Amino acid sequence: MSKPYVYVTRKLPEHTLTKLADIAEIGMWDSEDTAVPRDVLIKEARRADGLLVMLSDKLDDEILRSPSLKIAANLAVGYDNMDTAAAERHGVVITNTPDVLTDTTADLVFALILSSARRVVEAAQYVKNGDWKSWSPLLLAGADVHRKTIGIFGMGRIGEAVARRAKGFDMNVLYHNRTRKEITETLVGVRYAALDELLQHSDFVVNLAPLTKETTKMFGKEVFLKMKKSAFFINGGRGGSVDEDALLHALQQKEIAGAGLDVYEVEPIDPNHPLLTMKNVTALPHIGSSTIETRCAMARLAAENIALVLTGKAAKTPILLRSE
Repeated sequence: MSKPYVYVTRKLPEHTLTKLADIAEIGMWDSEDTAVPRDVLIKEARRADGLLVMLSDKLDDEILRSPSLKIAANLAVGYDNMDTAAAERHGVVITNTPDVLTDTTADLVFALILSSARRVVEAAQYVKNGDWKSWSPLLLAGADVHRKTIGIFGMGRIGEAVARRAKGFDMNVLYHNRTRKEITETLVGVRYAALDELLQHSDFVVNLAPLTKETTKMFGKEVFLKMKKSAFFINGGRGGSVDEDALLHALQQKEIAGAGLDVYEVEPIDPNHPLLTMKNVTALPHIGSSTIETRCAMARLAAENIALVLTGKAAKTPILLRSE
């Protein structure tokens, strides 16, 4: 009996796919840096029993309706690249990779906070450009982070991890979430706040919410006007949650002090995008979970989910279960 076929949409280290290789034939796109072309993905999906995909791969009805497809495993926590309604119609299991990237992503978010406040990227470039001629008291003076107020929008696993890091900096932590988390309030020492209160009192407003109909472009003109002029906006959630024209306007008009971004409306962001011309914008290429240890752990978890489903077992981290 032939093995089931699994297609992986980006080149991954072989050692992360060991469990999957034991039970399946694996096909893989041969690039680490370039997304699989749409036509190739459609062709592979038509014969695949399982897909291991990236957040940049859009899985719609055309792909998910393959009669042989049983599971699509996302190498990410978010899954807004997947048409879950189509997956449900066609009985395809959808999985993600929670938990294994929580602390790594929280580290990166806090790095964005520190980099934005202390002008780290700007200062490093200042030295490399040969602009440092002498020391002066206010040379590239930034803003303190310790003992300031941070407002976290979206108190999931990553939000809680960022809050724990903030407490290490003696920060006052506010949060806003769809549901109040009283246990987290007690264990971590954070306080629930209405969104307007969070915006008005926070020195750092951090978006960590998933992309939904409710959060799409919610960070727009009115939101930025409610923030302190000295506040920084940090986006480690989803680019689609932000109206980038409104963010650009807020920065240009000095309605907020700066921004730290790891995600964008369109990725990769156009290198000529006006946000990238601003010294008070720290821009990273969606590397929230990008450490060797974490990305390998994510790949192993995605592969394990596929192996489990293809051998008739339940996925370890399902978003959507197969309907029989």
